[in-house]
Amino acid sequence: MSTNGNWLARITATTAPGSVVLIRLYVGAVFLFEGILKFLRPETLGTGRFDKTGIPAAGFVAPLDGVFEIGCGALILVGLLTRLAAIPMIVDMIGALLITKLPILWGTAALFTGKSGWWDFVHESRVDLAQLCGSLFLLIVGAGAYSADAALGQGTGSRR
Repeated sequence: MSTNGNWLARITATTAPGSVVLIRLYVGAVFLFEGILKFLRPETLGTGRFDKTGIPAAGFVAPLDGVFEIGCGALILVGLLTRLAAIPMIVDMIGALLITKLPILWGTAALFTGKSGWWDFVHESRVDLAQLCGSLFLLIVGAGAYSADAALGQGTGSRR
């Protein structure tokens, strides 16, 4: 039992200031809304988009990604198990950058025809990079003072 309590305490520990809520609101809302949009607009943002990029089993992977974005986005918004929720979103953003954005550099991106080179890559990657950096930040500092994690851990613990 103490091992489980210790694990939870380490995951929820945060000494980050309350202002972290601004990062959580941005990162969580974008993931939540994009996850919902995968179901509302499957042809352009869900299965159809995944299929167009060549992701195998797009009919399974796109909804699974949507569920993770909705679930993790909601957890990040309220600041519950924030570090744990940030991990799949980091993987999600690395995947999005590698599969959909990196090919822009060579002009071979299925979703961005007619775009190539560094500046098109940087432009089209801006939200993915912001989400990746925000998720990494939350993984490092935790949810901050105004969060469910802080309430669970009484705001004590060390930054990890």
